[in-house]
Amino acid sequence: MGDAIDLTSDGGVIKTILRKSKADAVGPTENFPLVDVHYEGTLADTGEVFDTTHEDNTIFSFELGKGNVIKAWEIAVKTMKVGEVAKITCKPEYAYGSAGSPPDIPPEATLVFEVELVACRPRKGSSLGSVSEERARLDELKKQRELAAAVKEEEKKKREEAKAAAAARVQAKLGAKKGQGKGKGKAK
Repeated sequence: MGDAIDLTSDGGVIKTILRKSKADAVGPTENFPLVDVHYEGTLADTGEVFDTTHEDNTIFSFELGKGNVIKAWEIAVKTMKVGEVAKITCKPEYAYGSAGSPPDIPPEATLVFEVELVACRPRKGSSLGSVSEERARLDELKKQRELAAAVKEEEKKKREEAKAAAAARVQAKLGAKKGQGKGKGKAK
């Protein structure tokens, strides 16, 4: 969908937006550094999935700026908005590199992550500028989820209607063919 954006100006972290967020969606800030994401990580060379939250539909949460995730995520997730899905391609020096690479990931591997920013939250115990702003943000997130669910339901309904219409056409053709053979050869 989107163009590839070089976030590090050295090709180390490339972000491509696969699904844009709504125009008024929020992103991580100093007040909202805790983020929730869905993701799937693959090896760029083989396409092999090495980690995902999609199998068990879990959410991965972390705080930006604390060094709890690879550098590429620190850089790329800061640029995202809630609801956005992005492909993040990261060179080894922005991924695991030679230090701390999980056993199933070669240290020299370029990694590709498809990341969806699900939510941004304040740290526990931090005072928000406005509780009403946070409530409005959560309400908007809920509306986005409900809208997505409604769109999926509408698409399902249209598919079912199309199937029913196709079945009715087939049934009508079969009925027409049955009636064609009657009475042949009786007229003299």
